[in-house]
Amino acid sequence: MSIDKKLKKTYEFKKVYKYGKSIADRYIVLYVLHNSSSERKVGYSVSKKIGKAVVRNRIKRVFREAYRHNKDKLITGIDIVLIARKPIVDTSYQQIDKSLNHLFKKAKIIKE
Repeated sequence: MSIDKKLKKTYEFKKVYKYGKSIADRYIVLYVLHNSSSERKVGYSVSKKIGKAVVRNRIKRVFREAYRHNKDKLITGIDIVLIARKPIVDTSYQQIDKSLNHLFKKAKIIKE
């Protein structure tokens, strides 16, 4: 079992934005940065442009659930930031899950 932690501090997010690789689709922007530890850290970012607090919190809950559902497939030693894009507001969980899986494959962070 791998250890998953959260990115919480602003400087942690900034480091991933600055040095990480970004991959995007219609709903999500994914930033990936390889770290030197054996743990995986994940952060979620939903801008106020997306909607009011209720909408933003729903999207974060869906992100957390979709990530939890797929985390066992991922390699360790990476920092991940998921950023929501505007069209995600009207999207189902299944579509977000599919989108996230596609981005993970594109980023080549799925275990062989």
